[in-house]
Amino acid sequence: MTAAADLAIRMARATFNRALAEGDLKAIEPLLARDAVLVTGSDSAVIAGRKAQLLAWKREFASSDRLVYRRSPDSVIISPVEPIALEHGEWQGIAADTGRMLAAGRYTAKWRDIGGTWIIEAELYLTLA
Repeated sequence: MTAAADLAIRMARATFNRALAEGDLKAIEPLLARDAVLVTGSDSAVIAGRKAQLLAWKREFASSDRLVYRRSPDSVIISPVEPIALEHGEWQGIAADTGRMLAAGRYTAKWRDIGGTWIIEAELYLTLA
């Protein structure tokens, strides 16, 4: 189960990254738990709930100075006792118009297996650059 879960989470993350690059809200929606929580890296703003996150992404996608965020997992730790996992890695914010990296840091994401589908319950970001 561990290797399959690790692969499933990494594939879901790749799907999320692709959706962010393409501005595809419909692809992001099923990857987020209804009560998913995101804590931003710079000001620790809390974006609580799938609807709030989709609204935030919609605004980001419409912005003239939009950043394309990419998460790159270093590790995925699968719980042996619950259908949950932690993903750790690096993130970058790249200017959509110039391709220049404008922000970067580390992140942790908590995932839950719901009926064979891994979804994000929480993400915590740390801005380092």
